[in-house]
Amino acid sequence: MQAIEKLRSEMEQNKNHRYIQIVGNFLVQYVTKNTAAAERILTEGKTIKGSLNDMKNEARKNQMDGIGVLSDEEGFAVVLKYYGITTAGTLASSPAPEKAAVNFDVSLDDLL
Repeated sequence: MQAIEKLRSEMEQNKNHRYIQIVGNFLVQYVTKNTAAAERILTEGKTIKGSLNDMKNEARKNQMDGIGVLSDEEGFAVVLKYYGITTAGTLASSPAPEKAAVNFDVSLDDLL
């Protein structure tokens, strides 16, 4: 798929840029699950690095004491918006963070 090739090429050219790798991997996973979004990734002049600039500008809008931060969901939403990809409110089709398994086993007798 051309969109994934474009993303991987930029990632390869910026191997030591941690954030290009993170956003690039997110976009590769997103496009794999949402193939209709691939044409947006191919838009001339749109790059992972350009999406990072949009994230930086968005974080600046909400900064306090000189610090601007976005949650993962907010940041990835900015990236998708940069590419012109619309989502239905949430990033339900984006990769979900893994949750730790909790082993909780208790019986009524244990409580009495």
